[in-house]
Amino acid sequence: MQKMNMKTLSAMQTEVQSFKSIALSVDCVIFGFEKNKLKVLLIRSDMKKFLGKWSLLGDLVDPKEELDVAAIRVLKERTGLDNVFLEQVKTFGSLNRHPAGRVISVAYYALINIQNHKLKILDNELHWHDVNDITELAFDHIQILNASYEQLQRRVQEHPLAFSLLPKKFSLRDLQNVYEAILNIKLDRRNFRKKFFAMNFLVDIKEMEKNVPHRPGQLYNFNYTKYQKRKKSYVGIDF
Repeated sequence: MQKMNMKTLSAMQTEVQSFKSIALSVDCVIFGFEKNKLKVLLIRSDMKKFLGKWSLLGDLVDPKEELDVAAIRVLKERTGLDNVFLEQVKTFGSLNRHPAGRVISVAYYALINIQNHKLKILDNELHWHDVNDITELAFDHIQILNASYEQLQRRVQEHPLAFSLLPKKFSLRDLQNVYEAILNIKLDRRNFRKKFFAMNFLVDIKEMEKNVPHRPGQLYNFNYTKYQKRKKSYVGIDF
């Protein structure tokens, strides 16, 4: 049997050091919910090739910097936001994805309530855009956005992420609006309510909506304590 040619640590170090033309970056896809719409935070590109086009928030990773730390830094430096949970999506490494050379990017996404997370930095025309209105972005950022959106849609059915976008007291109408905005579908009102009541995580607080332009609905809390106890056996909700 032919013996496999295993590389030594020294040989691998020499090989790694010779790959100086490859850079690593992170790109942050920040989804925001506001007025029953799902939005994404974009910034104007200042790179000559993409001048005037919108792009995601990103930067190169320092050789001594952890990936997660780099993503948090980019978000902080570009927006002033902190204490935002970021989840890694996937890696993008097409040969010609960046005009500066070979740049491999690791994408992260976050989901926030825009009203609760005001931007503190607005350089380079930082703006929220409706996800459904975006057809083109700089670099390969439309692919990164689409992949992150698909992961968000899966996660929101696997975990109760939507409740983080709602006030402590909410109506079933509010809850359904969140799911419809993220999943980009119209849900049957009766079936939606039936599924959530079956999970037994909603607490009827015996209060009604006030000052609303429609018939006032019952208000609820989400029982996080009960969810935590059943977290391991929770299979999500499928629409």
